[in-house]
Amino acid sequence: MVRTTWWRALDYAYVLRLQVLGALSPRGADDFRHQEEPVPPAVVLVPGVYESWHFLRPLARRLHAAGHAVHVLPTLGYNRRPVEVGARVLGDHLRVHDLRDVVVVAHSKGGLIGKLAMLREDPEQRIRCLLAVGTPFVGSHLARFFPLLPAVRAFVPSNPLFGVLRAEAEVHSRIVSAYSVWDPHIPGGSELAGARNVVLETPGHFRVLADPVLAELVDEVVAEAARAR
Repeated sequence: MVRTTWWRALDYAYVLRLQVLGALSPRGADDFRHQEEPVPPAVVLVPGVYESWHFLRPLARRLHAAGHAVHVLPTLGYNRRPVEVGARVLGDHLRVHDLRDVVVVAHSKGGLIGKLAMLREDPEQRIRCLLAVGTPFVGSHLARFFPLLPAVRAFVPSNPLFGVLRAEAEVHSRIVSAYSVWDPHIPGGSELAGARNVVLETPGHFRVLADPVLAELVDEVVAEAARAR
């Protein structure tokens, strides 16, 4: 109990740090999209609920430094709207910018948005691969304790959305699900049958984004997508 309490404290301290950094430096999204000679593939970042794109900023910097055009979705704001809306935002972004053979890197709810976009908003298969980090593919029973927060309450496993996502498994071969060895927000885990599943040793729902193995996994997934073009 002492150990998990400490892990939880570190996790929320990490969240607070990212929220402060995002508030102090709210702009910069467009900087990551521009490259004089972009290295394929393009990458789209999708944050989790109550997260701005700044939660994925360290990965954006890494990918941009490697020459990739990195797209974020500022119109998502803090990603409080339904997953279906987020999936439409992602699909529209792909079409407006004519992005193809894209890698989507997403955290938590962002992974649900990515999968639903693959199913409903991407008939041309512009998304080559989804790397979902700490995504509650079957929901979380803890969501029932947040009746006054609809954006969180939506993660109850009885939400019909999860039935739809469970029934549609044909895209799982294009999904990599990476998740922490201990995630206090997703007691049911993030393992996805038919996908590539990777367990990360950093405990927590948020700090896992800073796991160096995750950074290497992002590089690997992007490189594989480039070779498959």
